[in-house]
Amino acid sequence: MAEAELMKEIERRRTFAIISHPDAGKTTLTEKLLLYGGAIHMAGSVKARKAARHAVSDWMEIEKQRGISVTSSVMQFQYQGYCINILDTPGHQDFSEDTYRTLVAADSAVMLLDGAKGVEAQTIKLFHVCRMRQIPIFTFINKMDRASKDPFSLMQELEDVLGIRSYPINWPIGTDGDFKGVYNRQLRQIELFYGDQSHGQAIVSSTRGTVDDPVFKELLGEPYYSRLVEEIELLDMAGDEFDLGKVLKGELTPVFFGSAMTNFGVGPFLEDFLKMAPPPGPRAFGEQIISPEDPNFTGFVFKIQANMNPNHRDRIAFMRICSGVFRRGMQVHHSGSEKPVRLAQPQQLMAQERESIEVAYPGDIIGLFDPGIFRISDTLSTTPGLTFTGIPSFPAEHFARVSAKDTMKRKQFLKGITQLAQEGAIQVYKQPDIGVEEFVVGAVGVLQFEVLEYRLKNEYSVDLKIQRLPHRHARWIVSSPAEPDQLNLTSSTMLVHDGRGNPVLLFENEWSVNWARDKNKGLELSDISP
Repeated sequence: MAEAELMKEIERRRTFAIISHPDAGKTTLTEKLLLYGGAIHMAGSVKARKAARHAVSDWMEIEKQRGISVTSSVMQFQYQGYCINILDTPGHQDFSEDTYRTLVAADSAVMLLDGAKGVEAQTIKLFHVCRMRQIPIFTFINKMDRASKDPFSLMQELEDVLGIRSYPINWPIGTDGDFKGVYNRQLRQIELFYGDQSHGQAIVSSTRGTVDDPVFKELLGEPYYSRLVEEIELLDMAGDEFDLGKVLKGELTPVFFGSAMTNFGVGPFLEDFLKMAPPPGPRAFGEQIISPEDPNFTGFVFKIQANMNPNHRDRIAFMRICSGVFRRGMQVHHSGSEKPVRLAQPQQLMAQERESIEVAYPGDIIGLFDPGIFRISDTLSTTPGLTFTGIPSFPAEHFARVSAKDTMKRKQFLKGITQLAQEGAIQVYKQPDIGVEEFVVGAVGVLQFEVLEYRLKNEYSVDLKIQRLPHRHARWIVSSPAEPDQLNLTSSTMLVHDGRGNPVLLFENEWSVNWARDKNKGLELSDISP
């Protein structure tokens, strides 16, 4: 492929994740972006009573029941010449691990805040991950159609709590349930939205014009109009200059106001975001920096999802393409097995719906049929010897002993546990000298046990026995003065092995961790797996 053509495809790609605290409206915003992009004709809100449709991105049954997203989904669509890949991430903190992994595959992030609640706990965590990775962050302040905090105090909060400067690209007109439109600061233009009769299922119509136009004074009424003029003056006097270079370094966040539920402000946000957000950039593979325009193909697996189609019991590995051109049926080097692999059944994803693809470019996320060979962070490349090192793993904080209620279902139980561990949904440990009838399962959040129980029952027809354990800390043995089973440990400390056979100690508290270090000179422990 001609270099110029590859460059053109890279330039028009935008791959971003949406991050937020639970209930800030993330799935709703994702839906609305798809609606504006023409990918769906009717948006299904998570909460809308008037519409019995479920959100497109929440495809797992448990997600539909609870109204929360538990796995990250990927959606691709075209809009105004751009090719957009959205990574929707679970907002619930019990699934933060999945979110962290997904952020590795994104080039920028949209941080969604609830206008009434401002910056919340989970948002802070996710923000810091983006900051660490120097990912550009764009802020969308949602639910402006309801009672919300003063926009100036929300800006202040971004600075005080997150330590990032902000620049409002637009400004809300009318708050506290009387949201009328936005003022675009760069174009010095008012956009008023007409009342939404479709309960947010269709694109809203609007009217645009300059602040000086007397029509707007009439449409808004005197109090709203004079307040807007006053606020614009304040912003222009006090505010920072807009600097795209700082945005791309993650030092300044552009702020947009709107309401995903009613679609007010979604269209203007999408248009401005696409102009500002970066296309795919270079990635580090160990010591090597791989640029997207490099003609050699490179990608990495950041997520594995089993049973996306319950009728076929399949597994899909999600791969982010970093360089070169992907072609269906191509042969690549697989870092996990050190063997060549043929990528025969690639799919483009739209939540649950998938279509086969022939070709894909840097920035794209594609689904690969996984016969059970892929692991998270595997590198697939036409250049042997590359290893992607950017995916963090987090220690579990909750543990439980699990076994199948019916011993006749041992085979399904094993299969289910193994597959969910490969997905990264749980961490699985084995106690030495205990058969394969039971495992110790680690999770970052308690809700993961419920999802494990639900999925084993519904996808593998296995009822679980779950016995919660008091342990809170997993530590891998890096070096030891004696065999692991010969160490001097507290009576409650448990020795287990992880999926790769590495010895791991499970402790109830920090005190017993320190005891182990004190009583065994030369014992080196790590909270991250080797």
